[in-house]
Amino acid sequence: MEDTISRNREFMKGYSVVEWDDPQNDFHDADQQKGVPPPPFQKEFDRETARVLPLPRFDNRILSESNILTLIKKRRSRRRFASTPLLPEELSYLLWATQGVTKVHKNGSMRTVPSAGGRHPYETYLVVKQVAGIEAGVYRYLPSTHELLFLFNHPSIEEEFYIATHKDRFISTAPVCFIWSCIPYRGEWRYNTKSHKSMLLDAGHICQNLYLAAESIGCGTCAIGGYYQQGMDQMLGLDGNEEFVVYLAPLGKKP
Repeated sequence: MEDTISRNREFMKGYSVVEWDDPQNDFHDADQQKGVPPPPFQKEFDRETARVLPLPRFDNRILSESNILTLIKKRRSRRRFASTPLLPEELSYLLWATQGVTKVHKNGSMRTVPSAGGRHPYETYLVVKQVAGIEAGVYRYLPSTHELLFLFNHPSIEEEFYIATHKDRFISTAPVCFIWSCIPYRGEWRYNTKSHKSMLLDAGHICQNLYLAAESIGCGTCAIGGYYQQGMDQMLGLDGNEEFVVYLAPLGKKP
């Protein structure tokens, strides 16, 4: 166990100046340095056969609290949710606040959250149970067009999710659960072996935006880093290597 702790502590550290500037550093062998085109900043899909739901517009009238000092002070991890469904406009706002695209450039996109090198390696999946006017099921957010892509729904999904979240009922029964998966090559393309710590930090930026945005509309959430990895990846149809779940956050109205 001591060896594992030591390795993990080293992983958390930055890089020395000597290592970073060394021409033998494998950062210089990253695909970007070789002229390889960047990977797409959003997973591709067949729009002709897909079921895509446009998300509604929203404005500041959706906010019940807009003072940033108040929001930071009120921020809490919340594990109890009211039975009131979310509104589509509220879900639209939360998705934009966490992964909304503000600008597209040749190597990727700029969004409402920071990301190392602007790589934005995360995809957002949703397990929807109670959002007014939106069928229950599993969806993926399409940040480039601000839409939802319906993926699937079946009778056993609630049980699968319950087991994959270590049987935490408050997670599996939340009105909606945000699940963030990482596509590591998006970061590796630019930073090679130096990318992985930064990609984990990116997940924190995303979830903190969710916390503050949730509080601003009378909702609450709770960041979850503990779950059954293989079960969560399988539930979403991810291969567990080129894409895998890193973080999740159940969310609902405050009781």
